[in-house]
Amino acid sequence: MNIPSELRYSEDHEWIKIIEGNIALIGISDFAQSELGDIVFVDVNTIGEKIEEHQVFGSVEAVKTVSDLFSPVSGTVLELNSELESNPQFINDDPYGKGWIIKIELNNPTDIEKMLTAEAYKILINA
Repeated sequence: MNIPSELRYSEDHEWIKIIEGNIALIGISDFAQSELGDIVFVDVNTIGEKIEEHQVFGSVEAVKTVSDLFSPVSGTVLELNSELESNPQFINDDPYGKGWIIKIELNNPTDIEKMLTAEAYKILINA
């Protein structure tokens, strides 16, 4: 199970990575994508909207299920990874790289300090 130490994780299996200042990428963990199976569609209709921590910002559809995506932080959704429209399998193939889902402007960048470290996330998923 791939759990990069430089990321923070939510109990809902989302990860976050600050890319510059208060701008971050959010996606789902390797564990989450493996539990879901082959992802066939990503639906995010919150672009440009302010969302709160734990609010649903979209969903991913796999062959066997649909799962809501929960924001681990509060902020404004800036962008959807447009590559996912034609290549949703990037989430399965490269969840921490090409498979990022949204770019968000954080209300408070220190919010990620409340999230799980890689070590704590490993304990959560018994990895």
